[in-house]
Amino acid sequence: MSVTTDSTTDQPYAGLVTRAVAFALDVAILDAILIVIGVVTGLIISAFGDFAPNLDLGKVALGVAGWALAFTAYFVTFWSLTGQTPGMRALGIKVVPVKGDRIRPLQGVVRVAGMLAAAIPLFAGYLLILVQNRRQGLQDLIARTLVLYVERDRPPAHRRA
Repeated sequence: MSVTTDSTTDQPYAGLVTRAVAFALDVAILDAILIVIGVVTGLIISAFGDFAPNLDLGKVALGVAGWALAFTAYFVTFWSLTGQTPGMRALGIKVVPVKGDRIRPLQGVVRVAGMLAAAIPLFAGYLLILVQNRRQGLQDLIARTLVLYVERDRPPAHRRA
């Protein structure tokens, strides 16, 4: 699957709704993974003693930091390896750098930080997708990326003789 990223690309840019649905799928996948890890960890701890969760502000902050780290690792890993998270693959979109072939890990981290920055002022940074020619949100402008619809690679159909 070849993706060109110059200004005359023949692949259409992904819109706000498609990107939001892909993001929701990815967050659901990530949360499911973290829930399974939490349940397994709780079962292992309870097998060796009493398990009574006692939440205080420090533990909540640690949990939030852990989730943020998992979120960053999930997105940066998939973007760096294939340009697509599972949610993006399901909807046929891919994130690519404006210049270059593949997103570098540091560029992925910058894009995740841009996602947070775009969300803080009432998601105004995401509304840029509606008015930009190349449908770039704040995170795309900061990280110099594009989100494109891509053709899905399918194996050739077998014909009956």
